[in-house]
Amino acid sequence: MPVQRPARESRFRHDVVVVGLGYVGLPTALALQATGSAVLGLEISTQRLEEIRSGAADLLPSDQARLRQALTAPDSFTLTTDATAMATAEVVLVCVPTPIDHYLAPDLDALRAACRSVVAQVVAGQTIVLTSTTYVGCTREFLVEPLRARGFEIGTDVFVAFAPERIDPGNDQHVQKVVPRVVGGVTEECVRRAARLLEGCSSFVHPVSSVEVAEMTKLYENTFRAVNISMANEFADISRGLGLDVTEVIDAAATKPYGFMPFYPGPGVGGHCIPCDPHYLLWQLRADRVSSPLIETAMSQVAARPGRVVQRVVEVLADSGKALSGASVLVVGVAYKPGVADVRESPALEIIQRLRAAGASVSFTDAMIDSIAVRGGRMYSVDPVDATEWDVVLVHTLQPGTDHSWLADAPTVLDATYRLSGVPHLARL
Repeated sequence: MPVQRPARESRFRHDVVVVGLGYVGLPTALALQATGSAVLGLEISTQRLEEIRSGAADLLPSDQARLRQALTAPDSFTLTTDATAMATAEVVLVCVPTPIDHYLAPDLDALRAACRSVVAQVVAGQTIVLTSTTYVGCTREFLVEPLRARGFEIGTDVFVAFAPERIDPGNDQHVQKVVPRVVGGVTEECVRRAARLLEGCSSFVHPVSSVEVAEMTKLYENTFRAVNISMANEFADISRGLGLDVTEVIDAAATKPYGFMPFYPGPGVGGHCIPCDPHYLLWQLRADRVSSPLIETAMSQVAARPGRVVQRVVEVLADSGKALSGASVLVVGVAYKPGVADVRESPALEIIQRLRAAGASVSFTDAMIDSIAVRGGRMYSVDPVDATEWDVVLVHTLQPGTDHSWLADAPTVLDATYRLSGVPHLARL
């Protein structure tokens, strides 16, 4: 049975409008609808809305079931491209992407446009909750100050909070219902109203003293992960040089019940959080002429990891008397992590580009991704019927439920996941 929320104010037709229905917004909208909220989904991409309506959106099985149910309940789940419809919802939840550009600087175009639209359409009595990861002070700059310029008193006329998203795409162990939400507001009433919406679809809400504390919380979470992944990758290189299995080392260290959290190495870091979020902090620090050498070094190592993978491909080919130029390479899995059809910031894209630029003939196979954009066109997933066709098979991502037994026939397998065992001719990254 859905959780019954407090009745919304009678002048609003919807409990909440979710602005942006991507990898964060759509699961959030479905989680809220499952609690009994009347949800309006606002998305500027008609193609994305068609994916959602057709059930083709990349979601966990549990969310796919929720989507099928929601699409049969138009009174509680409505989709639109009309920004003026925001005025019909009591709460406005902003869930647009905040990537980085080619120069590792924040790309704020989508967030800035969304916030401008929210400010233009806002009506008295609404609560605005920003969830997109950003720099400290952005909520005030993009929402609070423009709203005050329009004559609204924050905490009385309209209510503003920041509650960073904590979605783990493709992981059914970390669904929203079991993950706490951090909420910081401009006033206590702002926090109370934002928490009232979010508490139904999370294990509990943790209030903090300001929007800035909430913004910094998300930056700290993902910077922590980036630094530790960078160290795990470094330990992997050290361990291989000493003839040790780094996974065995990490698993042994993880038996300690305090003071240690296991992080595992890999071919690099992808997705919408770890390779991007720390750069929002570094960008802000650079503007203030503040140095953060540990974070800067870690992010440099994160950025360099795909190049290290290519270097290892060169090394394992050389061990069999082959050069990279003219070699045939198969990349297994191009998603940034298992269980998703998502290539955002995937190290595989840079790895493939570097291999092709060096003269290698590159193919890929991924059970969840049909094609990827590359320089000069597109590449399409192949069916590895004959593993001996390639000089080296680079295992980048192991998609769950996929048969990889054919790897046993490959002449050389370079495992960048550190998870394979029992495969002949196996080399570690």
